[in-house]
Amino acid sequence: MRVSVRGALALTIPLILPVTLSATPAHAGAGPPAAGEGWRLVAAEPFNRHLDSAKAPWKRDDDGPSSPYDVDMYDNDGAYFDTVGGPAFRERLAEMKTYRQSFRFGKGGWLTAELAARDADGDGSPDRPPTLTSRNGVAHLEEPSHQAGVVIRSSRDLPARYRVEATLRGVDFGGRRDGAWDYPDGRINGYSPEGCKTNFPWASGGDFSRPECQWADVRTDSNGFYYMSIMDYRRVAPHNNVFIHAHRKVAMDGYNRYKYTGSGLLYCNPATGEYEPYSAGTGNGVNALFMTDDRRYATMPGTEYLMESECGYRKGGAIVSAVDMRPELLPGEPYTFAIERRDGAYTMEMSGVFAHVGRATFRYTRAFVQDGEPIWHYNQRPDEYDGRFDADWTWQGPGGTLTDRGTWPAGSAYPDRFMIGDPHMNFYEGSAQVDDIRLYVPE
Repeated sequence: MRVSVRGALALTIPLILPVTLSATPAHAGAGPPAAGEGWRLVAAEPFNRHLDSAKAPWKRDDDGPSSPYDVDMYDNDGAYFDTVGGPAFRERLAEMKTYRQSFRFGKGGWLTAELAARDADGDGSPDRPPTLTSRNGVAHLEEPSHQAGVVIRSSRDLPARYRVEATLRGVDFGGRRDGAWDYPDGRINGYSPEGCKTNFPWASGGDFSRPECQWADVRTDSNGFYYMSIMDYRRVAPHNNVFIHAHRKVAMDGYNRYKYTGSGLLYCNPATGEYEPYSAGTGNGVNALFMTDDRRYATMPGTEYLMESECGYRKGGAIVSAVDMRPELLPGEPYTFAIERRDGAYTMEMSGVFAHVGRATFRYTRAFVQDGEPIWHYNQRPDEYDGRFDADWTWQGPGGTLTDRGTWPAGSAYPDRFMIGDPHMNFYEGSAQVDDIRLYVPE
């Protein structure tokens, strides 16, 4: 058995435990809270200056301990995949190389762009790489291949109390268009029709020796986009989907399942307060997920979901979309997404024109620990947490047995870094337009 122990900073500091709050109900209004409501603007990016990722070099990333993107056993070359995939995983991984771009922008470099792509043909350059540009005061994220990723993140740790928000002016990462999952231009749920598109070479099990085109088809699975998420590690960047699912604190994202008719997804109708089948929506829902310490999956490290909506509270089970967006109204009717951290709680907020209710703002708040359920890795400092939710995670597969020891130990601390975009290097493909990223602190 292999054992991995996560690093933890042990300090002797008086313990500060969080208070308990109730979920804050949504409210309909003209827009989200502004700086005049207890917040002071400290950083803003209107994308009025020219931005072009083509000016930044692509650098090969060979993973491993020497890589600046090395985090833990769930990395692209992580021991987790050696365990669940066996020797075949290394053979599959050798069929491609990873290239990355990274550059700061905004006043004082407070924002960072992280882009990643693969080189499968061995010519020394990334295949169909993503881009980040700005024009007419809007950032354009373009990702022509699902075997890539592009995100905008904070360059530095967010403070103990903050509000971060962004405006969405366009999104084309799947979902129904004019009622159809299969688009007139030939795309399928936002994916191009050319070639096979699979989750190769990262999965939580199965036969890793299969050729790439025999892996799970992502076109007929899902597409999506992260409208705003708080991550628990510093160099937030695209990785495999298993890694990303282990490192989210809270997230507002789209998970657009192609022609899905099962019971694993639900829509909340905010006008009636009733849950509806996923097929009743347009496939453009927004999930507001507070992550907690329980494992959602038996064979991979994704954390369980706590979901607040106008239909009530749910833990686990079907993923609930709190609202259904209307992307056909963009850019004329933009959306604003925000996350706040203060008073011992996180709040997720979404504003815009939504199905069933029109223009509205919805806010959902949970304490760091509420009714015995913690928000995953909420503690920015060791003295905010006493180790009560620590656990060991054990994985088994053709590569043997692996234990992730100390997933949330006493003495640990996890920064808050926000992220917007697509961080999955084996899922999701499309384009989005983002504007007015702003950071506030309490007055």
